[in-house]
Amino acid sequence: MWMARMSVVTSALVILSILVGASVDHAAAAGLSYEFYKESCPMLEEIVRKEVTRIYYIHGNAAISFARNIFHDCAVQGCDGSLMLKSLPGHEGEQASERNFGMRNFKYVDEIKASIESACPGVVSCADVVILSGRDGIAMLGGPHFEVRLGRRDTREFSRSAADAILPPHDTDVDTFLKFMGNFNLSIPQAVALIGAHTVGRTHCIHLVDRLYPTVDPTLNGTYAEYLKKRCPTPNPPPNAVLYSRNDRGTPMIFDNNYFRNIMQLKGSLRLDNALYLDPRTRPYVERMAKDNSYFFATFVEAMSIFTEYKVLTGNEGEIRKQCKSVN
Repeated sequence: MWMARMSVVTSALVILSILVGASVDHAAAAGLSYEFYKESCPMLEEIVRKEVTRIYYIHGNAAISFARNIFHDCAVQGCDGSLMLKSLPGHEGEQASERNFGMRNFKYVDEIKASIESACPGVVSCADVVILSGRDGIAMLGGPHFEVRLGRRDTREFSRSAADAILPPHDTDVDTFLKFMGNFNLSIPQAVALIGAHTVGRTHCIHLVDRLYPTVDPTLNGTYAEYLKKRCPTPNPPPNAVLYSRNDRGTPMIFDNNYFRNIMQLKGSLRLDNALYLDPRTRPYVERMAKDNSYFFATFVEAMSIFTEYKVLTGNEGEIRKQCKSVN
């Protein structure tokens, strides 16, 4: 299915080449490059692509997890692999944060890293594995394939409290969202495109019920609210129950612009989703991306090229972890 969408991807990349070509090469100064592993691990991207493909056909939702890893890793303290580190006794990691509720499939990142270690031991960082697997996961779902600069190194620092303090809550508003995205030097259309990744994945009922009970959020489509109530029949879902609704009922496993079409009908799962359509600052971009998938893809890739290079560790900073779940 994803191969059928390559014509759209090509169109997006044509636009991207213009946008990126006109921008400042901020990554070069950070020590990242497109050919960072050309000599030390020339088969890296092929290995990751094969592993992501293999895992996708075992567990398709893992591709969504790979994409989410990028956002939840880079947003806290930079793209440094800190999200992958498991909690230790007396020291909880980012995975334990309520803001990372529902994040899963970390074991597959470890599998990809193990395959890389077999071919190129001690060379490739988990931070780069997160970026590459997320990029390829997006492509497997029908989204754009794009080049990324590599050379990130891994941190030894990780903290639940950092994730709690930095990641936006599920009920964030447009003002908070735009300010948050501005921290990464993302423009309004880039921020809107980045949140368009909600076109795949799901929202857990624990993050939905405050829009449904005791009264329905007035910004929520009434028919859609009734559907959500069927998915989330109680205002107090059991914490261990996996109750959720797909973000996009139409094409739940395809990375496309259906998210924007949905929120124009006020059928967004999170409060922020519909708010992006209702807010005059973001509405024009929602409307354009709903009409033009190529524009969405191009702007999304532009945003990713900035976001994935936020506060990276390079050179002699950090380390190269042997396995992503623990420091060396």
